[in-house]
Amino acid sequence: MKIAKFGGSSLADAFQIKKVCDIVLADPDRRIIVVSAPGKRDKEDIKVTDLLIAVANAALAGDSYEDELNRVIERYRGICDELDIEGILPDIVETLKAAASSDTSDSNRYIDTVKAMGEDCCARLVAAYLTSIGHPAKYCNPKECGLFLEHDAAGKARILGESYDNLENLKYSKEICIFPGFYGYGKDGRVITFSRGGSDITGSILAGAVSADIYENWTDVDNVFAVNPNIVKNPFPIYEITYDEMRELAYAGFSVLHEEALYPVYVRGIPVHIRNTNNPSAKGTKIVSERTHYDSLVTGIAGEQGFLTITVTKYLMNHEVGFISQLLTILAEEGVPVEHIPSGIDSVTIIARKKYFTPEKEDIVINRFRNEARAESVKVDRDLAIVMIVGQAMEKSVGIMARAASALSAAGINLRIVNQGASEISMMFGVSEEYTDYAVRVLYKELFRY
Repeated sequence: MKIAKFGGSSLADAFQIKKVCDIVLADPDRRIIVVSAPGKRDKEDIKVTDLLIAVANAALAGDSYEDELNRVIERYRGICDELDIEGILPDIVETLKAAASSDTSDSNRYIDTVKAMGEDCCARLVAAYLTSIGHPAKYCNPKECGLFLEHDAAGKARILGESYDNLENLKYSKEICIFPGFYGYGKDGRVITFSRGGSDITGSILAGAVSADIYENWTDVDNVFAVNPNIVKNPFPIYEITYDEMRELAYAGFSVLHEEALYPVYVRGIPVHIRNTNNPSAKGTKIVSERTHYDSLVTGIAGEQGFLTITVTKYLMNHEVGFISQLLTILAEEGVPVEHIPSGIDSVTIIARKKYFTPEKEDIVINRFRNEARAESVKVDRDLAIVMIVGQAMEKSVGIMARAASALSAAGINLRIVNQGASEISMMFGVSEEYTDYAVRVLYKELFRY
C-alpha cells in the first residue's frame, strides 16, 4: 500500500486536480490520499489557507468577513464548475460558513477551525470528482477516523498514540480514501492544526498507521537538490538521502518536507518518495534508512537565519558542578528551547531561535542568570545564521571541515561558531545573517566544484 500526499501547488486548480487523480488511478496501490488546501495558481495568486486566515482575522477584529469568505467560495466554485461536480458545492459552502460563524471567544481555537477548512473542503472536492468519473472515493473526516491531537508544552500539535490504532482501519476501505491534511481533533472536539506545511505530517502519520510500503510526497519539483536552487543555479540533484541527513538539512532550512514529518515513518522504516505532480516520470528523491549508493561526498548544504547567541561567562565555571544545568533549567522555565551549547573553560554559548527569545524574555533571562546562577556577564547577539553541511559519506572522510573553513575564510566570512555533530554526518557554521546565502554559495563551490 502507498500513501500519497499532494501539496497545494498540485491542487491549485481543476487542471492540477485532474493530474492528481490521474496519478492516483495509475497505481492501484494508492488507496489513501492526503490533500493540502489549493495553493497559488501563479505568482500573484493567494493560497486558500491565507484567504481563510484573512477571514478569521476579520472576524476576530469585529469586522465583516463576507468579502474574504466569498473569495474562498468562488475559488472552490470555479474548480467545481470546471470539474463538473457542482453537486458538492453546497456542502463546501455550508462547511466554510459554519466554520466562519463559529465561536470566536477563543481566538486560537477559532483560527485553527477556520484555516483547516481549506484542506477539509479540498478533500470533499477530490473525493466527489473521483466518484464522478467512476472511481468510488470517500472523504475521510479526521475526527470520525480518530486522528486525535493535543498541544505539548511548547504549544505544538502532538499526536496521541491511540490515533495509530484508529487510523489503521483505513487500509480495509474498499473505496479510495481522501484525507484532509494539516489538522486533527482534540479529545474535547476542538480542531487542532499542525504548523504550516503540516499536511506532510498527516501523510506520514497515516503511512505509519497502515504500515505502508512507501509514503509518496508529491510536490512541484523533480527531486531534492543539494542546495536551494534560488541560491545556486542548476544545483546537484539528490536521488537518495537518509532520514538523518534530511532531518539535519530540514533543521537548517530545507523546505522540501516539513521538519516534523519524518518521525512516524522513520521509526517504522517506511521509505519516503518525493515526486513531481507535473512530471510523474521523473526519478524523484527517496528518503531511506540506509543508502545504497553515494553520488557525492556531501549530500546537501543549507542555511537558516533567525538564531541568536547567549554567551555566559563565569570564572572557573568548569569547576562548578551543575552550573550549565542551572542555566538550562532557567531557559526551560521561561519556555526557550535550546539548539546548541558550545562551551569553553570559563564561558558557555547557548544558541536559540529569536522567535522564542523576545526582548521581554531577554531581560527576564539575563536577570535570572545573574541573580540565580551568579553569572559574571551575559551577552546576547541576535545576528546569527546557521549554515549546515550534511553528508553520510563524511563519516569516513577527512579534511571536509578544513576545506570548508578555509573556503569561508578566503571569502572573507567570519566564523562565529564551528560545531561538528556527534554523528559526524553534519557540520555547523555560525555566520552573520547578511552572509547566509553567500556562505552557502561559497561552500557549494568548494565541495561540489561547479
